[in-house]
Amino acid sequence: MGQNDDIFARLERSRFRSRFHLGAKERAYADAKGRATIARHARELIAARLAPEQPRNDGKQTPMRGHPVFVAQHATACCCRACLAKWHGIPAGRALSAEEQSRIAALLMRWIDREMGYRPPDRSPAGPAG
Repeated sequence: MGQNDDIFARLERSRFRSRFHLGAKERAYADAKGRATIARHARELIAARLAPEQPRNDGKQTPMRGHPVFVAQHATACCCRACLAKWHGIPAGRALSAEEQSRIAALLMRWIDREMGYRPPDRSPAGPAG
């Protein structure tokens, strides 16, 4: 089981984290903007609101709804530095590395993909059967 699989299994056991799902507004926004734009938003929001050593309004910087990335952040415990420390072992009080930001963005997009019913592309050498 990979690291992301492990965190998803742990999050599913949390009554609070497991209650988050994309609503109609967030789904419509994701459909309208497309996956690439949502992924870019995830990277930008992480860089601006989560990555700094001392994020502005830490603990209150992530709305509960209104954008697919916000909902994903709460569902995956990537909403503030305290949750990153508790759930992901990433300590507060220092800036997030580029690699940590990339891992968080990938985790958020995996959650959004699951919620939207997206399937990852087939990466087998032969490609999809057809």
